[in-house]
Amino acid sequence: MVSQIIAKTVFMYLVIIISMRLMGKRQIGQLQPFEFAIAVMISDLAVMPLSDEGKNFLHGLIPIFVLVLCQVLLSFLSVKGVRIREIICGKPILLIRNGKLLEKNMRKELYTINDLTEQLRFNSIQCVGDVEYGILETNGQLSVFLKSEKRPVTPEDLGLKTSEEKLCYDVIIDGKLIGRTLDRLNLKREWVDQALKDYGVNDYEQVFYAYIDSSMKLQVQKKGEYLE
Repeated sequence: MVSQIIAKTVFMYLVIIISMRLMGKRQIGQLQPFEFAIAVMISDLAVMPLSDEGKNFLHGLIPIFVLVLCQVLLSFLSVKGVRIREIICGKPILLIRNGKLLEKNMRKELYTINDLTEQLRFNSIQCVGDVEYGILETNGQLSVFLKSEKRPVTPEDLGLKTSEEKLCYDVIIDGKLIGRTLDRLNLKREWVDQALKDYGVNDYEQVFYAYIDSSMKLQVQKKGEYLE
């Protein structure tokens, strides 16, 4: 009996994971309203066969399959056309213009001043007057564009030329060498071993984390080097 419950739970867990993967890679805060609703419904449906022994597994699986199919279909339609996307997901709306709140738009979206100032603080902005444009996105997040005189200075503003920024790549994670990184960068293990010797490391197990930075140098943190 216990083994059956464990097996069912693991199976439904895998079903939810696969369903979420089929729905695409998004964080909870990036989900559209209909996507969030489907995610909640899938979670509830997955619990039904587990909480009620009288219910067949198909009572949970079939609705989950239908919901995932609906979500994939809606996502496909939203990609195909702007008008369809606006109907399904809505469209961004302007809440701040030139440091002033647009009351009509805020009422339309049921967006309070407290909500707005909270979002501004999340963006490290204290005053509404510093904002050129504030746009409420379809996922509920506020995109903020500061006034030109309030923006951080960039190298372009100073007339400085910068080199191209390259990605960083994981090389060793908790003592394990990431072989696909070496293949991607066409590097040899001998190169890694030699670079580790410069840090006094002779064994991968001594490394907590090592990565190749944008200048193609190996940066290493040993195990136990920084515990707090």
